[in-house]
Amino acid sequence: MKVRYWFGAGVLVAVLAVPTFYLSQAQVSPQAIQSSVIRAPDLLGQAWQLPVAASFEGDIAWQSNPSVCGPASVANVFRSLGDETETTEAAVLSGTGWCWFGICPIGLTLDELTEAARLHTQRKVTVLRDLTAAEFQEHLRHANDPGRRYIINFDRETIFGAGVGHHSPIGGYLEMEDLVFVLDVNRDFQPWLIERERLFSAMDTRDGQRKRGLLLIE
Repeated sequence: MKVRYWFGAGVLVAVLAVPTFYLSQAQVSPQAIQSSVIRAPDLLGQAWQLPVAASFEGDIAWQSNPSVCGPASVANVFRSLGDETETTEAAVLSGTGWCWFGICPIGLTLDELTEAARLHTQRKVTVLRDLTAAEFQEHLRHANDPGRRYIINFDRETIFGAGVGHHSPIGGYLEMEDLVFVLDVNRDFQPWLIERERLFSAMDTRDGQRKRGLLLIE
């Protein structure tokens, strides 16, 4: 359940309570972060040279708090596409009526993030969910297309053993190695590589009544 309207003292209570709840659900140890994904320097160097990853210029604007990974992901994607105005969390959230004081209670769903993105771009924005493993791989084969940007919504616990749902851009796909480059917008995690099948398993989970998936901007 998401809080959409707060009144009087309830505003302050919600703002103070949500970060505490969210943080308590999202803790992943540094050891789990390090051991759960691939950060071999040679592979990371190769990944950063992929066309889409290169458009980020090695610079990710980290999410400002645990609840805004979605807006941070969209802002980073817009910047990589050359947008000069919609490149902050606040700009992406402008006009949505959500996330008072820069906090999104329990985060945004994939559909909500799509709606926010559509408000601020003339590009085509598409939700891709209920994908098969083969369909996911086919989209990854397009993830190096400079005209496309994918944001993935996945379950951290499936990969790291703890945590909650998360959004981050996909920087590209090393097809020969079958590794996906995730440009994690959380400063504690930072960009990492992962086997395609493991990332699909983390995406192929539920957020409430609906499956997680991909957001495609093109």
